[in-house]
Amino acid sequence: MSTTAEGSSELVVLAHCGLLCSRCGMFTRGKCGGCHEKPMNGRCGVKKCCLEREYATCAECSDFSDLKKCRKLYNFISKIFSFIFRTNRIANLYRVREIGIESFKNETTDNTRT
Repeated sequence: MSTTAEGSSELVVLAHCGLLCSRCGMFTRGKCGGCHEKPMNGRCGVKKCCLEREYATCAECSDFSDLKKCRKLYNFISKIFSFIFRTNRIANLYRVREIGIESFKNETTDNTRT
């Protein structure tokens, strides 16, 4: 889901899994369109789940109050992914739950949360 944050010219693209695509080097170099367009991994289980449930992000899922219990979202590969991209997708999703997706996007233009 991409939007330009209110009062900013920065495009904020948030993946289903909580990754800020717009801060990823692959996205900024035009090699990946983010999971809402043309993702790097077309077989992503998180994307499939969100699309089936019509969720913008995993933050909307009520099956897991603790998002780390979801094996599609939080597994060995995702831990490696988090390390490589230096991102805390779970924290981003909890923040989206707390303040909403649009407020989260506006907030990300003012700080370094990834």
